Amino acid sequence: MDVMVIGIAGGTGSGKTTLTEQLKGRFGEDVSVLNHDNYYKSHSDMPYEERVHLNYDHPDAFDNDIFARDLAALRRGEAIQCPVYDYTIHDRSAETVEVRPARVVIVEGILIFENEALRRLMDIKIFVDTDADVRILRRLVRDVKERGRTLDSVVDQYLNTVKPMHEAFVEPSKKYADLIVPEGGRNLVALDMIMERIRVHVERK
Repeated sequence: MDVMVIGIAGGTGSGKTTLTEQLKGRFGEDVSVLNHDNYYKSHSDMPYEERVHLNYDHPDAFDNDIFARDLAALRRGEAIQCPVYDYTIHDRSAETVEVRPARVVIVEGILIFENEALRRLMDIKIFVDTDADVRILRRLVRDVKERGRTLDSVVDQYLNTVKPMHEAFVEPSKKYADLIVPEGGRNLVALDMIMERIRVHVERK
């Protein structure tokens, strides 16, 4: 299988998922998605009270060796068992989800461009660039409504880890991008260009 890997990075709440969903919706089974967030390291040996205070926005929070292994397998046309991360307990769950290979594999995550080994597995690297005030508001809504977090906990995490880690690792990784897209899936001009590139690849025999 001739597989093209597209990396979509950017800060929290930047619009990565919106862009990914637009592409998946357009090309259906020709696109598989692998989320970096599911590869947070397991901390089942640690009590919940300690897991809450871990820095989940540092590159060391991810099990990139397993992530790279699974992405390489998808490139070879092999299905993988993707771990599932449970945000309500701040730990990896016991479940896995099968991700099947497709002509296009989209890799999504805030820090996927920070790691050189991961970058080497990507054919196209897209950085979604969105103003910080918009990103924090989106994160607040998402974490409170979808992940059962309190407003105070989200604000505290943003100020103590999310913002400084963004400035230290996420923003500098933008230099590795092939394409910088303001506002992600809401940028219709960029979306059309990306879709055309995928269409050409999918229709190529």
